[in-house]
Amino acid sequence: MSVEIKVTHTEQADIDIALPSYETAQAAGADVRANLPEDKREQGITLASGAIALVPTGIKMEIPAGFEVQVRPRSGLALKHGISVPNAPGTIDADYRGEVGVILINLGQDDFIIRHGERIAQLVVAPVTQGRFLMAAELSTTSRGEGGFGSTGRS
Repeated sequence: MSVEIKVTHTEQADIDIALPSYETAQAAGADVRANLPEDKREQGITLASGAIALVPTGIKMEIPAGFEVQVRPRSGLALKHGISVPNAPGTIDADYRGEVGVILINLGQDDFIIRHGERIAQLVVAPVTQGRFLMAAELSTTSRGEGGFGSTGRS
């Protein structure tokens, strides 16, 4: 299944940076790239250990109604450098038309330099179902009941 996502560049974007793209035919996530401001393109953005930064992508999207785009970490960056998306998965709503920014966190021990044009996250297009929240006098019972975190055992 394929969903059309319209994309435009921001005014300050480097239009030579590739749009989000799937690296393999069966990939669920399209890699999105850092599109840094002109004054940061040469040296990149240094993300110190423990730091969080909003990294620009230089793109805006028109997501069809009934869908969202989820922002997820790239597994290679997470494994090799400890770079992740702290609100993973981040959600880009269908009615948002601003620049897509990726919130990154450095969970590694060393500083990490985000380079202009580097693949920084994955975008996953997903259908959305909205719930209707209704006040009820009571809820049905289950065998779990009110058992919370860890209540079903370690494994």
